[in-house]
Parts: sequence; structure tokens; C-alpha cells
Amino acid sequence: MVEINFQKTNNIINQFRKDITFETTIRDQNFRFDSTWGLFSPREIDKGTQLLLNEIQVDQYDDCLDLGCGYGPIGITLGKLAPKGQTIMVDRDYVAVDYAKINIKNNNLNNANVIMSNGFAKISDKRKFNIIASNLPAKIGNEMTSILFADAYQYLHEDGQLVVVTLSGMRKYIQRSLLSLFGNYEKVRQTGQHTLHRAVRHRTNAKISN
Repeated sequence: MVEINFQKTNNIINQFRKDITFETTIRDQNFRFDSTWGLFSPREIDKGTQLLLNEIQVDQYDDCLDLGCGYGPIGITLGKLAPKGQTIMVDRDYVAVDYAKINIKNNNLNNANVIMSNGFAKISDKRKFNIIASNLPAKIGNEMTSILFADAYQYLHEDGQLVVVTLSGMRKYIQRSLLSLFGNYEKVRQTGQHTLHRAVRHRTNAKISN
């Protein structure tokens, strides 16, 4: 018979219930994040998000949207890089939204806000953004990805950019989808595991960049 140490097990579980807190530096900015088990990459900034944040071009006046924000690393970094713009962060998971709000306070941002929304559903159709960014999970499926890309086009200013990082296995699908909706596609950078994609809302269609 296996002896069960309930006290030891309970101690371990209680440790799991505590917030996870870590500090990191992104683009020469220092950040502190609180998170919890069940959220994506709760103990550190994942490699895909790092790729996006290291490569994305941001102007200080840009209005930004973090689509599927999790506990907030993309949106909070964009808010820091664009202090004279406004950043909105959305997620359909209420736990993620709660932690993103905490992390806005942790990082002393006064130009960012978090909304619980399934994609663009709760964002006013009068809002326009210079940047829409996302670490896009494969699990949402092609149908939802197509909806998000089509909505992103409508919510971008002219010359605004959609920047998404995905697993590299999704590259060809993302390329086809962005070309069909935006008329242009750029593979910004590809690593072994992740690819960073970019499309721009132009008046006229642009060329593909490999």
C-alpha cells in the first residue's frame, strides 16, 4: 500500500495557488509581471513573444491593440514604447484580464486598458489602431484566425500594421490569409520554432516579401 502524506501534498498545492512573480527586461525597459498557473507561459516571457517584442517597430504616438493579451506582456511593452498613444489589451479569459490589470499597475502604465472580449467583439467600431499585435495560438483554428485577420483590417488606420507571431508550421497558412485580406505579406523573421508575420493596411495592394 502506498503511504500518502496529505500534509506534504497540501503544502505543494498551496504553493501552486500563490501568484507567480517575475521580473524581466524588454527593449531596455524593466518589467514586473504577476501571473498564475493556467495562463500561457506563466513563469517567463515565451520565445514567440520575445521575438515579436524585439522586432516590432513602434512610434511613441502609436495607438496599439494587444489581441489575446494573456497576463499582458505584449500590450504592456507596447504601452511603454508608445507612451503618447493609447494601448488596449483584450482577452476572452477573465483570469487573464484580471492579471493584465494587475500588471498595468505593477508597471505604472497610465495609457493602457484591458477589456474582456472575444476578439474584437467588445471593441467600439469607431476605434482605429496603428498597431495590432498578437501571439496567435494554433489552437484557435483557421476559422477564428480568419475572423481575427478580417476584423484587424477594419480596425487599422491606413498604413497601420498587423504583427503576429505563430509557430513556424503555420507560416504558409498565415501568408495566404494575409495576402488575401491585406494584399501584402512580410515574413519579418523566422526562427526554428516561431515566425513573425506582418501585413499593412494600404490603399493599394503591395507585394509579398519572403
